[in-house]
Formats: sequence, C-alpha cells, structure tokens
Amino acid sequence: MFVILVYDTAVERNPKVLKTCRKYLHWTQRSVFQGELSAAQYRALTAALKAVIEPDYDSIVTYTVRSPDMIETATLGVSLGGPGDIL
Repeated sequence: MFVILVYDTAVERNPKVLKTCRKYLHWTQRSVFQGELSAAQYRALTAALKAVIEPDYDSIVTYTVRSPDMIETATLGVSLGGPGDIL
C-alpha cells in the first residue's frame, strides 16, 4: 500500500517521530512522509509511533491508497525532501 503520513507533535518529540518515520518512509516536506509499505511494515510503523507520542496532545494522520498512481500531486514553490534512501 502507498502511505502518506503527516504529523503534528510537541517540539520535544519531533526528533523521535522524525527518526521513526525515516526508517519506513521517504521524507517529503517538513512533517510529511510517503512511501510504499507492506501491511506488516505499516503495523510496525504505527506501533513504533504509538510508543513515542503523547496521544492526548500529538497527532499523526495516515492516508493509505492501493497505488501512488492513483494520486495526483503538484508542488508550488520549493520542492523539499524527495525519494531518497530510507535509513
């Protein structure tokens, strides 16, 4: 499945969330990641993130689709991130 992940967390938790996301997905823009994951990888990612965030304050939203071909994207301004290597 193709996953887009967006997070909004407290400043002190941002580095841990960023590091966790980079293990699974490609950094796209500031707090946005995307990439192909298996169902098992998706479950592992969400479990790892649940262990890092404070659920009463932080927010992580994932969008899943069957194929990246089903999403049309456009960038205005500077293109950040990109399909680099996953750590």
